[in-house]
Amino acid sequence: MKIAVVTDSASYLSPEQAATNDITVVPITVIFGQHAYKENIDITTKDFYEKLTSEKELPTTAQISMGQIQAVYDDLAAQGYEAVISIHLSSGITSFINNLEAYLPNITNIKVYPFDSKLTSAAEANQALLAAKLVQAGKSVDEIIAALTELRATQHVDFVVDDLSHLVRTGRLSNTSALLGNMLRIKPILRFNDAGQIIAVAKERTMRRAFSHIKADLESFIAAADYPVRIDVIDGDNQATSDEWIADLKQSFPEATVDASSLGPVIGVHTGRKMMGAVWSRDYQDIE
Repeated sequence: MKIAVVTDSASYLSPEQAATNDITVVPITVIFGQHAYKENIDITTKDFYEKLTSEKELPTTAQISMGQIQAVYDDLAAQGYEAVISIHLSSGITSFINNLEAYLPNITNIKVYPFDSKLTSAAEANQALLAAKLVQAGKSVDEIIAALTELRATQHVDFVVDDLSHLVRTGRLSNTSALLGNMLRIKPILRFNDAGQIIAVAKERTMRRAFSHIKADLESFIAAADYPVRIDVIDGDNQATSDEWIADLKQSFPEATVDASSLGPVIGVHTGRKMMGAVWSRDYQDIE
């Protein structure tokens, strides 16, 4: 069976990664006022963050439409693919994956297997890369879905935003009440819960203290892991801090693979500038 791998632009795979691994990336739309931009097609990450600081009206997002995803699947079917593993942004922060599952009876020319990443960014990207690796190895759909589920169970994300108001404004923070009072003057540690929703789990006063908290979480994870660990440092227009975190983590955890990823427009709408975070899990390269 010829199997395709599809994900959305919130995975932030580089064009080179997508091309090398034969992964189709479907762009999500960012809206500034009356202007809609497909992520990484009509607007770059650099342009987005510049607009975020200069535009008076704050941006919003529009999820992938069923017509848009149908066109992607039609194209893959025309190329001779018989099945698609479609990995997408967490159902805890968008209804897209639920809408896709409801739409499946309308797709008759190719078999589609939606997979809820329950996460985003590098965690979603690593799921897509694992799926692509296993497709190339000749694994079946069932084997690939099982491996994705195994990887997802080990994935953790801690992140910190410089300005919490964006997550509050867009309604993506699920336990806002836990932070009321001084929520805009702290650096909360945020993560995805089992339902794929963003929640605050701790409060720190500075980004440096937040990084120390994340390192402590990483240390506990690595100490308990009986497999190779991968760490992806994520930044939202915060390259200097990203470089500092990567250097520190490589020195602190030399046994782990440490890499970098950046947040683009769609997730940047919700996190704002200067966001920092880390994704860690079993290294997807270790899963056969």
